[in-house]
Amino acid sequence: MITKFVIVKYIVTAAVVVLVSEFAKASDKLGGLIASLPLVTVMALIWLYVEKQPTAKIANHAYYTFWYVIPTLPMFLLFPYLLPKFGFWPTLASCVVFTLAIFYVYAIVLKQFNINLL
Repeated sequence: MITKFVIVKYIVTAAVVVLVSEFAKASDKLGGLIASLPLVTVMALIWLYVEKQPTAKIANHAYYTFWYVIPTLPMFLLFPYLLPKFGFWPTLASCVVFTLAIFYVYAIVLKQFNINLL
């Protein structure tokens, strides 16, 4: 059952995404800066806290978010390079596949250090 709180979560979360895209239309730099802030993670941490999730669960969310962000970063360099060559959708699809491949290799490497992402 969807509660009023869940509806509020959807509205607030959607509003943040719309706000970022509106700032990006006005200024590439400002939009990029705002998009680079960990807004989704901060909101998720707040929602977990408000929903009285255990501290360990909230801490684990932050911990794994750190490790999952690192392999996504090369995509932000690859995307502007490929975009003029292939167009939006092929570039986006290529970046997703590239990021998944990087993540897989990254997870295998981190497993050697007892950090299990898969």
